Amino acid sequence: MIEHPSGSSSLTLIEAARAMISDTMSEHDAEVALAMAIQRGQLHANIKRWATEQWEGRQLPGNINRLETLIERSDFDAWLKSRGGAA
Repeated sequence: MIEHPSGSSSLTLIEAARAMISDTMSEHDAEVALAMAIQRGQLHANIKRWATEQWEGRQLPGNINRLETLIERSDFDAWLKSRGGAA
């Protein structure tokens, strides 16, 4: 989790995905679920996108950069709760 000077806490997309891993959800599946929620406007995020030639690893919808896209912890928790997941 990243602590910003303002005191707010954010997760990178990969950190949020790792918090979602379970027996039925892989890290990549969680990343895709988060990226889709961001793309659909269901989850607010400060998005950083890859240029096609910069891509690293498996591609996510919208070329979202999993390492530099930030999600506020409170937004992530609320979205997870709305899906029936534990926050």
